[in-house]
Amino acid sequence: MIRPLRFLIDLLFPPKCCFCGKIVFTHRDDVCPACWDTLPELSGGERRLDAMQKWQPPAQRAAPGFDAGATQPLDGAATPSPTPALPDGMQLEAAVRCVSALRYEGGVRRGFLRYKFSGDYWLGEVFGEIMAGVIFEALDGEFDAVTWAPLSSRRRRKRGYDQAKILAETVAERLGFPLVPTLIKKRDTAANSSLTSAADRAPNVSGAYDVLPDAANLRLLLIDDILTTGATLSECARALIDGGAESVVCAVFAEADGT
Repeated sequence: MIRPLRFLIDLLFPPKCCFCGKIVFTHRDDVCPACWDTLPELSGGERRLDAMQKWQPPAQRAAPGFDAGATQPLDGAATPSPTPALPDGMQLEAAVRCVSALRYEGGVRRGFLRYKFSGDYWLGEVFGEIMAGVIFEALDGEFDAVTWAPLSSRRRRKRGYDQAKILAETVAERLGFPLVPTLIKKRDTAANSSLTSAADRAPNVSGAYDVLPDAANLRLLLIDDILTTGATLSECARALIDGGAESVVCAVFAEADGT
């Protein structure tokens, strides 16, 4: 019964490529061959994001995924510098690795806008599978659990779903890691799309997240949808580190040009 029903659904409502919108053969073919061949992959696909790590004695600070002495935290080729002996309680700048699956342009942008704003939540599984392959190649061995940068409860109710959570669920399932809720967004912030620079976005999300106890002592993979300036992921990573996570690495579906 299931196969004839699926055939009938495909006949009445032909499935379309999630990037270009062209008709594909079946619902299993979510991306057409032409788009697979031309997806805008990133060269290197990695950035380092600012975060703040509470100071610890050097012997206790060898957390995977961090370059605590980075002098250029947003540069993929950050240059290490000696770690100063700071008094207890002071903080160091840390660089958190972040990998991106695709560049945010063309069909990737059109597909993502459908996913986030048009209710096509099923696209999260397609995008999450693409992310899982990149994460496996770039971050294998650097995390033990998957988490995500959550929406506020009001925005989640309005949208009907949390787009970063669906991506994280798919990544966790495909890679075989537990999905662990670690953050609560305790207040609404202005939509990042309305803020055009890092100088505006960083204060917008500062202090917006509370950390759940389950984050303690975990090596976390933090998932979000789009990376622009890195303000949201940087704030989430800072909160997780301060909340007791052993380490944080990040991954996003796509990277846009940030300022």
